[in-house]
Amino acid sequence: MLDTRPLERAMLAAFADLTDGPVADLGCGPGHLTAHLRSLGLDVFGLDLSPAMIALARETHPDLRFEEGSMAALDLEDGALGGILAFYSIIHTPPHELPAVFAEFCRVLRPGGHLMLGFFAGDDPEPQEFDHKVTLAYRWSPSALVDLLKQAGFAEVGRLVREPIEGERFLQAQLLVRKR
Repeated sequence: MLDTRPLERAMLAAFADLTDGPVADLGCGPGHLTAHLRSLGLDVFGLDLSPAMIALARETHPDLRFEEGSMAALDLEDGALGGILAFYSIIHTPPHELPAVFAEFCRVLRPGGHLMLGFFAGDDPEPQEFDHKVTLAYRWSPSALVDLLKQAGFAEVGRLVREPIEGERFLQAQLLVRKR
């Protein structure tokens, strides 16, 4: 996927450059971004709710650590992480649950730790529900997500919004934030 997405590669490289300490790839799926972050020199592990995805990630990347779990209730100590990647991991989270998820991210990040989110973007300040391959998903205004992240204790570092490429239906966005 990253071969055809130079802007995402650049944002991931910036995240890696800014991040110090262990990193969790939350909603890691088959582990391809976990492996990419490792190739950028990060101490990273993957976590996903789906046992099938974890099994695939372990099979594909046997040298990396993958665990089953929920990003809404992380089995980690306060301040245990230097970084979190949640790349298209929040798209199925109902809007009313996101403040608690972001509070959980903030809890496990050390002060100054970085969080990078990838998501489907829209211009409307309210989240837009749409039919996704598996279940309902949401598009977010980057500014609306930044507002929620600020309430959880984060400060914006940077953002990227790009036009869809072939096979994509919506604007694509990445937010990079830092725990205050």
